[in-house]
Amino acid sequence: MEDEQKDGLLETRLVKVRGIVQGIGYREACVRRAHALGVTGWVRNRMDGSVEAMVQGSPGQLADMCAWLSEGMSAALVDGIEVTEVAPPFARFKHFERLPTL
Repeated sequence: MEDEQKDGLLETRLVKVRGIVQGIGYREACVRRAHALGVTGWVRNRMDGSVEAMVQGSPGQLADMCAWLSEGMSAALVDGIEVTEVAPPFARFKHFERLPTL
């Protein structure tokens, strides 16, 4: 996975997840899933009740992470996700973390 990132296949996406995704451990589950996939970036709650994530990795890693975000964890009721590609140049994240609510 890291080899793909070193070969220049690093991409970044901003993902907004709508539905029942706050107050159920969704962000913590998101952090665990990102670590398992080798994805970097961050996740945070939004004041409108959605969850927002900035995810960075290879195209395959991002496809897997976005698929997980759209399904969520068993306690989540995801109504939909909105994925926006972040064009280079972009900051390179070293890890995946949970940020405070915005």
